[in-house]
Amino acid sequence: MAMVSASWAADELGPAKVVFLRPCPGVSAVVVIDNVALGPAIGGVRMRRDVGAGEVARLARAMSIKNAVAGLPHGGGKAGIAAPSDLAPDEHERVIRAFAQAMGQLSDYIPGPDMGTTETSMGYVYDEIGRAVGLPGVLGGIPLDELGATGFGVAVCAEGLSEAKVAELAGARVVVQGFGAVGSHSARALAERGATVIAVSDIGGAIWNPDGLDVAALMAHKTDSPVAGFAGGTSVPR
Repeated sequence: MAMVSASWAADELGPAKVVFLRPCPGVSAVVVIDNVALGPAIGGVRMRRDVGAGEVARLARAMSIKNAVAGLPHGGGKAGIAAPSDLAPDEHERVIRAFAQAMGQLSDYIPGPDMGTTETSMGYVYDEIGRAVGLPGVLGGIPLDELGATGFGVAVCAEGLSEAKVAELAGARVVVQGFGAVGSHSARALAERGATVIAVSDIGGAIWNPDGLDVAALMAHKTDSPVAGFAGGTSVPR
């Protein structure tokens, strides 16, 4: 049985609440509500077999800071579900719905998607408890994964480092580990800013081209095939 570990740091800012859940047989979860001084906590639900309370607490603190810096009327929170991230769709739905029911009374936490969960996952949560962010477009949400918002943020951060003379973005050679909703759009946005993406990996393998990968073509290839089969580079071990 996958179990969430119970170790986290605390200070004067939080966490305000750490709640351990057993949403369904064989699955444990933790919700960390870090700080609600500005309003109900918002933060993603991470699904990974080895997720721990310490990791979730650190992520919750990051959400408190990010929401405050962005001027949002929300505190920070995060959740972790100790379950494989590659569950079959029907099993994923079952676990997510059970998690939503288990944490439904934590009204000061509003969940969103994170590693191992998606906008569809948040649709299940919203269906169960009536609150979630990062919803699918059909439910009135903004399709952040499709738009590549997080990957765009990665590129903007790199741009800021370049402007501060910490790292040079133009001409940089970039390797991207993971080529999903974040990694693929990070690669695209970095390439648009003058970087050369020379290698990319996903769960099934990796592809390499020292002269630079055609990111747009690779993204098109990735829609129905692993990156290792891309004709524009050489397949290499992850």
